[in-house]
Amino acid sequence: MSPETNSRILIITQNYPPENFGNASRIYDLSVNLVKLGSKIIIISPHPTFPHGMFKKSWKMFSFEKINGIDHLRIFTYQPNASNPSFLSRMSYYIIFSIHAIFWAFLKRKEYDIIINTSPPIFTGITGFFIKKIARKKWFFDVRDLWIEASISLGFIKKNSFFEKISKKFLQICYHNCDGIIVTTEEIKKIINENTIVSSDKIKVVSNGVDTNLFKPLNVKKNRIIYSGLLGHAQDLEKVILAVNKIQKNFSVEFYLVGDGDIKKSLEKMVEKEKLEKIVIFTGSLPREQIPGLVGESLIGIAPLKDLKSLHYAIPTKVYEYMACGIPFLATGKGEIERIAKASEAGVVAENTVESIYENMNNLLTNELLRDNMGKKGRVFVENHYNRKRIAEELLHFIEK
Repeated sequence: MSPETNSRILIITQNYPPENFGNASRIYDLSVNLVKLGSKIIIISPHPTFPHGMFKKSWKMFSFEKINGIDHLRIFTYQPNASNPSFLSRMSYYIIFSIHAIFWAFLKRKEYDIIINTSPPIFTGITGFFIKKIARKKWFFDVRDLWIEASISLGFIKKNSFFEKISKKFLQICYHNCDGIIVTTEEIKKIINENTIVSSDKIKVVSNGVDTNLFKPLNVKKNRIIYSGLLGHAQDLEKVILAVNKIQKNFSVEFYLVGDGDIKKSLEKMVEKEKLEKIVIFTGSLPREQIPGLVGESLIGIAPLKDLKSLHYAIPTKVYEYMACGIPFLATGKGEIERIAKASEAGVVAENTVESIYENMNNLLTNELLRDNMGKKGRVFVENHYNRKRIAEELLHFIEK
């Protein structure tokens, strides 16, 4: 593939900086690298909303800015107040944005040739579907998470409910009508292949990655374990907190929880109940430029997925960031997270029990040589396989082909 392109791409995304978690960072980094490769990039996203209740509401119908060569249009949607909104509030946030985005995507139809909607939520597919039909644009459906399956296993959606059935029917329509499907792991590709009559050639694995210039190793270390990212229901953070408390008899360490999300308040109540306020530090959501330093100074990065079959496809973005900063990661869960730990030799996967997390944590904390070796291997691994520029090139090659 030529290193440069003239592709004109519109990306529809529910999340974008200053929202500071995996997908917002992924779309921003990907867009910056696409611009460097010669693409024209337009982003349509809501005003900053997530984690809910953190950002001030905006009633503007739209606002425009150009940053690092990216044309960014923020548009109105319903913005929930509660940190853990009701089902109706979440649906309003998702669906109003997707419908409103159709208007702006059609208005700007002469400025792009390709539309990419990134999911979850799946409702961004509404915009992609209608723009393909009414504006005759090439449409690519970007699938980062199996949102419906995960929501069922976490108890947000009832299995075999009307909502599940209509959502899966909608996804089938999207997969069959789009020009290509972009997924982040081989497991997601496998599941879509098994559940739809879609050619394997139509699906391309374009993995998550990391900006290795921003996230890099530091020589100064502190007695710190870190979790950086969304404090959500898919993470087994309660068990990690109890393991950190148990580790204090062998190793004095702080546990930083960097981020915000639906379960932050419940975790804070747990920490208060267990009297762990001096050990477990909630930093809240921080500017992205502060995250690499906090990670690089830490001894271990935590990626605790719950042991649910619906999460076996997942590799959290934070895992790439830990490796880029040269620190080993301690994960829980099954599937893709086990594969990358084995392939990189930069992480260990514990069982989803306090005892197993504690034993693996203790082994890493008391063995500096092991930590250093794993950290070095992780840095080399992401440089070779998960650099954002290379990932942007893969995406362009798939689209142009």
